Amino acid sequence: MFESLRRARLQREGLSCGKVRRKHQDGDLVDELRTQPAVKVVVFTAFFGVLGLIMKMAAAAVPGTVQPQATAYLCAAAIGGAMVVHLFVALREEVEDNVDLLLVLGTLLLQFGLSVIMLEFATQKGWNGALPILALPHGLCPMVLSVIMGRKIGLFGAIYSTLLGAIVFMAVNQITYLACSALIGFLVVLFTTRVRRRHRLFMAGLYVGTAAAIFSLILSQASSAVDQAMIGRIIGIPFAIGVITGLAVGGAMPVIEAVFRVTTEVTWLEQADLNHPLMKRLSIEAPGTYHHSLIVANIAEAAAESVGANAAMTRVCAYFHDIGKLTKPEYFIENIDPAHNPHEDLTARMSALILIAHVKDGVDLAIKNKLNTSIIDVIEQHHGTTLAWYFYKRALDQKAEILRLVEEGKSTEDDVPQVSEDVFRYPGPKPQFKEAAIISLADAIESSSRSLDKPTPARVEALVDEIVQNRMADGQLDECDLTIAELARVKASFLKTILSMMHSRVKYQKATEVPSTTIIVPKDVAAQQGSLQVNDGRTIAMTSPYLVSGETPPSERRKRAPRKPPASAA
Repeated sequence: MFESLRRARLQREGLSCGKVRRKHQDGDLVDELRTQPAVKVVVFTAFFGVLGLIMKMAAAAVPGTVQPQATAYLCAAAIGGAMVVHLFVALREEVEDNVDLLLVLGTLLLQFGLSVIMLEFATQKGWNGALPILALPHGLCPMVLSVIMGRKIGLFGAIYSTLLGAIVFMAVNQITYLACSALIGFLVVLFTTRVRRRHRLFMAGLYVGTAAAIFSLILSQASSAVDQAMIGRIIGIPFAIGVITGLAVGGAMPVIEAVFRVTTEVTWLEQADLNHPLMKRLSIEAPGTYHHSLIVANIAEAAAESVGANAAMTRVCAYFHDIGKLTKPEYFIENIDPAHNPHEDLTARMSALILIAHVKDGVDLAIKNKLNTSIIDVIEQHHGTTLAWYFYKRALDQKAEILRLVEEGKSTEDDVPQVSEDVFRYPGPKPQFKEAAIISLADAIESSSRSLDKPTPARVEALVDEIVQNRMADGQLDECDLTIAELARVKASFLKTILSMMHSRVKYQKATEVPSTTIIVPKDVAAQQGSLQVNDGRTIAMTSPYLVSGETPPSERRKRAPRKPPASAA
């Protein structure tokens, strides 16, 4: 409210246009709720309350089962307490956001709820033995969490869906439940490693369904004699549940991403489409920036892979990190016309303001085009709070020149400009995560490598070291989680990728550069077609690079030329 009043006052005074830049943050209140410990307490309390309700429903699904007693609830609370400790000891960073915590716990409850429905259906159909247990969707929670949040969270889901499920579904054989749930859950995490295409979820369901069918057949054969009529059901139902789980997760993934505001690697690859309207504009209006963005994407993606960061996310964010230059593309060096430099008509401060503004312009364009929030974060952070050194140095030189004129009496002290380093710094913030830091370094290194006259390996390595050291000394990497060891691998990746892009090639000679051999033969021989036979019996084709002339050979000319009479004869 106070900001609105201040803006209205400035507008009345003619100091503001009244427009407000778009912001992609949710606001202070929402940000506070996402990290507030009290909200975590509420989420855990709700989880245990719903879990107790599901325990009652699971007991009611099987006729003749006694409702859970206090001992069962106490055991469930003990395992739930261990789960909470596990989260805060080993996975604190992964569930620091309350939305992520809600996703993890909500997926567990969703699997238990669907399992209750499936157990009730199996009871009505009269299935017995291990079949009702293998008909439960054991792979749902591990698959969702593994694809969206990574293998560590996927394994967490497999472990606690097994342990808590054994307490929830006391109406079935608990040993069989533990074995089936652990086997299927861990196999799901194994088969959903680096899912880059949606069909991989179907394939994962296919593999898990096959393993569950085989395990179901082995259990049935080991427990008792199996009727041949039941073989198809014993194999087919677990197989079908695995396939259906893969299809369901693949279909529900866009909805989950939209509700919980997360992005999977599959979606990142879908967004890496250069036909996006902004990328098309960039290729037409700022071709130099477009090419620069592609090179930065290649460099940054390779570096992200070397440290285990999200390579697909890094590539996409690098594509869009400089879209703010679309506002004034002609003011950036990669797009400047060599015949006219617009900065020659501007002061150093104005030039710096134009360059620095491309960050805010980029955020504005990204919000307008509804780009991913991680892309917007990278646009904001890819320059951090670095100094626009070229124009800052130019401003200092201009100030020194005016001071010299003041000393000579040719100018007054009022003409001396005030040069503040803060004016020439980007607004930030500094890179907050690995991918943003890698793109920031790749952006600076790619730009600087273009200025190398002879990009030898030693010079490129010195350039990479210098830029990284300067960024560290300036504190630009203080707020991201890149370690020194990871930074060393990033530098090695930068060096390898840049050298491969700047490799030298063999110089090919043009047709006009091929040396020609002129064979001078008598005129009557030159008139022959196709080839020329010389004295030693060789035949030479009358084509390039041999040029055939009908002139008299020099040796013949020397023989026929009249000899000059000696001086004594005269």
